[in-house]
Amino acid sequence: MAMRRLKLYTEPEIETVAYSTLPETRGGVQVPLGEVLPLLADAVSSDRTWLKDFADEEITVSSDLYDVLQAYRHFRRPGA
Repeated sequence: MAMRRLKLYTEPEIETVAYSTLPETRGGVQVPLGEVLPLLADAVSSDRTWLKDFADEEITVSSDLYDVLQAYRHFRRPGA
């Protein structure tokens, strides 16, 4: 009888950032927004359950980004 071989899947090599080298702030890690946004957008569009675990988390954004987000919120309302 032929011996069966187990094939293991390993994830493709991806470029990762060593989070230990990024500056820490109050138990968190500073990461570029451009790195986080695509992942969050994909998670939202895929309706990932784990997002609900972080729904009440507070994040810190620059005042410039906050102003832009507030303007975007105002002008994207239906009928605006």
